[in-house]
Amino acid sequence: MLETSESTQIIKKFQTHESDTASPQVQVALLTARVNHLTSHFQTHVKDHHSRRGLLKIVGRRRRLLDYLHRENPDAYLKLIADLNIRK
Repeated sequence: MLETSESTQIIKKFQTHESDTASPQVQVALLTARVNHLTSHFQTHVKDHHSRRGLLKIVGRRRRLLDYLHRENPDAYLKLIADLNIRK
């Protein structure tokens, strides 16, 4: 899990206005941080299959949010995937 300080930094970086905590950009950034944390976890805990299933669910949720953002705001989508180094 992410620590509170990490998540607040991510929210501040990707928020669209002052009180924004739930826009698709913020949600994708938070999910990407969780994905990165779990991928480093799997380098040491190879047989942790229960967490691997959770990782696949997180990746699927992030993909759906990215698809929504691509449909609704293509410019924000391109900027976000460039900032987070996510493949299309």
